[in-house]
Amino acid sequence: MTSIPRLKPYRGAPLFSYGFRPFFFLGAVYAAVAVALWLPLWEGELTIPTLFAPRDWHVHEMLFGFVPAIVTGFLLTAIPNWTGRLPLQGMPLVVLVALWIAGRFAVACSQQIGWPLAAIIDSGFLVLVATACAREIVAGENWRNLKVLIPVTVLTLANAGFHWEAHAYGTADVSTRIGVATILTLIMLIGGRVIPSFTRNWLARFNPGRLPTPFGRFDAVAIVASSAALVFWVFAPTGAVTGTLLLGAGLLQFLRLARWAGERTTQERLVLILHVAYLFVPVGFVLSAMAAFGLALPSAGLHSWMTGAAGTMTLAIMTRASLGHTGRDLTATAGTQAIYLVVLFAALARVLAALFPTWAIVLICVAGVCWVAAFTGFAVLYGPLLFRPRTA
Repeated sequence: MTSIPRLKPYRGAPLFSYGFRPFFFLGAVYAAVAVALWLPLWEGELTIPTLFAPRDWHVHEMLFGFVPAIVTGFLLTAIPNWTGRLPLQGMPLVVLVALWIAGRFAVACSQQIGWPLAAIIDSGFLVLVATACAREIVAGENWRNLKVLIPVTVLTLANAGFHWEAHAYGTADVSTRIGVATILTLIMLIGGRVIPSFTRNWLARFNPGRLPTPFGRFDAVAIVASSAALVFWVFAPTGAVTGTLLLGAGLLQFLRLARWAGERTTQERLVLILHVAYLFVPVGFVLSAMAAFGLALPSAGLHSWMTGAAGTMTLAIMTRASLGHTGRDLTATAGTQAIYLVVLFAALARVLAALFPTWAIVLICVAGVCWVAAFTGFAVLYGPLLFRPRTA
């Protein structure tokens, strides 16, 4: 995501000139709004006309509402660089955004429209995203990047399965784990591509010395082993076999992260935050292994992966891509560093809430407030960049 393809003549709103603009902004706003609503929902002070149980609504909107918006913004920006083709813009992009918004309303109002129609509207967004991405990758003959469609397709199926499972059983535990595992796989795949690349580029210019180890057999083994552990975790989240596999995956991911020279990037927070975000991946594996052995609550590992890895990584990618693709300097301002700090507080507080149940209520509230502050901060700081044309 470093070069920008030539754009078609475009005279519409700058917000719809490139995929990252609307999806990063709206995704950040929704991340803040959904958690701000979740806190009174969780305390029983608010109700919304959804067929989902309050916990499932929160889980669904983070897994299949917020994260897919950011993933879509990333893919619609990265794929033109991979293929050399023109980016999606204008009316096609407006349609995609409108369908994502429709999905959020359909889920929130599913009591009125019924779960089948809500599922169709909501799932339609990811179907259209996968189709658009496949079309561009195939047209550009960029065959090696077709693999990114696998987790997107699985996430699409998991979303549809979530609606059915919640209707049939009253909760959607298996679909939740499939969604988490899929998002984690995307982080391992995309993180393994962008973190060493961005780190190498910065170190080569500003801090010569040891560089990140290029992707090799070890990375492939780590991803395959971690994916296998996640499959066991999805269908049998407790037990000695699952716990052992998760622990092994955690060790491999720790070693993988250590090979990327993150300790040498402390002078540039825009790069450092990528490594800190990825640290929550192996930590989540270890905490989930502890849960499999009955030594911790499952939510500890779950929130290390989602609040920690997914939350921090999305902010890291959103800030960097927004700066680079709007013509700004690639450096973290004081405001950007502040939103990094509060999202890390959110992640730590949410994990600690699972590890120390006595303090759970206070820590969950702290985590929620920090999360809202982080994504509201992104919308306020980066919204003006996303709504304006690119600088020369």
